[in-house]
Amino acid sequence: MQTKDALDKLDRAILRSLQANGRETYDVIGEQVGLSPSAVLRRVKRLEEAGVIDRYVALVKPESVGLGLTAYLNVRLEKATESHKRNPMDVFRAAVQTWPEVVECASLTGEMDYLLRVVVADMAHYSRFIMETLLKHPSVQDCKTSFVLDHVKATTAVPV
Repeated sequence: MQTKDALDKLDRAILRSLQANGRETYDVIGEQVGLSPSAVLRRVKRLEEAGVIDRYVALVKPESVGLGLTAYLNVRLEKATESHKRNPMDVFRAAVQTWPEVVECASLTGEMDYLLRVVVADMAHYSRFIMETLLKHPSVQDCKTSFVLDHVKATTAVPV
């Protein structure tokens, strides 16, 4: 069940329902998709075991916990040299895992190496993160920042 083709119409309907509300009961999902609650449960378990459903989470609005500024940072790393015992990308990837401000990190093609989504309280918090953490990292050569003015669309759901 690694490909989209392995999912049937009912699996996709169950996934859409769970993406809309991960706490929905199997009774309600069953009514929506035309299955019994026990059949929904079996399918959900199969989707979990196959890794189609990765995990369940609570989505927290950053502003509601004092994190009102979101920025996207394009990061360029230095290239590997003989003086490094480890590849700069490996060192950077390990460091990113420890930075709570970084809520998403993607490796990119093109001019920059990584795109970070950073969520912070305000400009002072952002400045501290950049000056005391990101730019002090030995693998980071350069970064460019864009600040989010307005969230036009934000979803965690993938089109199934």
